[in-house]
Amino acid sequence: MKTHRILRTLVLLCLVAPSSLPAQVVAYVGATVWDGTGAPASANTILVVEGGRITAVSAEGQIPPGAEIVFLEGKYVIPGLVNTHGHVSGLWAPDDVSGEADRIRGDLELFAKYGVTTVNSLGDTQAALDVRNEAKPTDARARLLAAGPVIAATTAAEARAAATLNADAGVNWLKVRVDDNLGTAAKMPWEAVQAVMDVAQERGLRVATHLYYLEDAKRLLEMGTGMVAHSVRDVPVDDAFIEALAERGVCYVPTLTREVSTFVYSQRPGFLDDDFFTEYADESEVARVSEPAFMEQTRQSPAARGYRVALIQALANLKLLVDAGAAVTFGTDAGPAGRFPGYFEHMELALMVGAGITPEQALRAATGVAAGCLGLDDVGTLEAGNWADFIVLEADPLKDITNSQTIEQVYVAGRPMRSGGSE
Repeated sequence: MKTHRILRTLVLLCLVAPSSLPAQVVAYVGATVWDGTGAPASANTILVVEGGRITAVSAEGQIPPGAEIVFLEGKYVIPGLVNTHGHVSGLWAPDDVSGEADRIRGDLELFAKYGVTTVNSLGDTQAALDVRNEAKPTDARARLLAAGPVIAATTAAEARAAATLNADAGVNWLKVRVDDNLGTAAKMPWEAVQAVMDVAQERGLRVATHLYYLEDAKRLLEMGTGMVAHSVRDVPVDDAFIEALAERGVCYVPTLTREVSTFVYSQRPGFLDDDFFTEYADESEVARVSEPAFMEQTRQSPAARGYRVALIQALANLKLLVDAGAAVTFGTDAGPAGRFPGYFEHMELALMVGAGITPEQALRAATGVAAGCLGLDDVGTLEAGNWADFIVLEADPLKDITNSQTIEQVYVAGRPMRSGGSE
């Protein structure tokens, strides 16, 4: 991955709109736009935003009379990234932010500064649901979907009660763990998993499943899981699994950086000094993972060694699934300690391409495909009617995926997220 990016000031020219047209009409002119739909990138495009939504995207369109104009010649525009598996807890808000809800909003602002404009939080608290409920679609932070507490009950009755409680709270997803943590813990019993699936069917919800083993993944697909929320990491995926994914229309979320986070701190990783990382890095967390004692603990951890090997299989399975046309989407499991929100999403893109897929395939997984996986029809692509969630880049990410890090500005509903850019 390229490091030490130097972010340069975006060259902008703003024209004052006359009183006959609201100032909220903005035309972004001259960039090469890749819209996330699978269509080729279009040079010299005019992207028009009004009231936070896109009203037109065209290389042959016209600038509305009196619109504010932002000139983006030589720049590249892509949709905001959609993380189908992240977490918000308030861990990453600035130290001077107090209150759980405000700290969660701080997490969402951090995600957005890195171009992650929608986050599906698969394991969180009531405060996350409150933040989601109170949010306006034009808020200057990442959009949030939330699953409430992860269900890890050991009996069917307990699982049904927990799932019902989450459903009553208005969650977007139900989340279960079917994993033995590399043989060190008991898996959630299948009768308990089935109880959650039953509640999901009754309440019109989908279930995201944390898993590890191929045979568990197959069984969970048969039971009706709505998302494979981590990679299969024990053996190569087979045709039966691939066919089951396609038949049921279930998304597969690799979360490669989850594996990385378990072993990368065995020594001080170079990304901690990357300019793109340090611009918004949480200094206290950087200090924690840089402690010699923490690095030694990581070096001695059997889990770290096990997950390092698991990452190799996860990368191979990603390539197998993409080549087979499976609905591989984008998620990082970022948000817990050591998994830096925003930066880890760009690391995930680089890992996906490192597995052997193209930059365009990785970006599609992180935009239009991810939005479709979550059932969202007004984000993830740059089309008329969608929210104006997009990233302005200095260089072409379709040629080099690490160019996703050359961010000059991020917009959520047309609102700039980074200081130093243009309003």
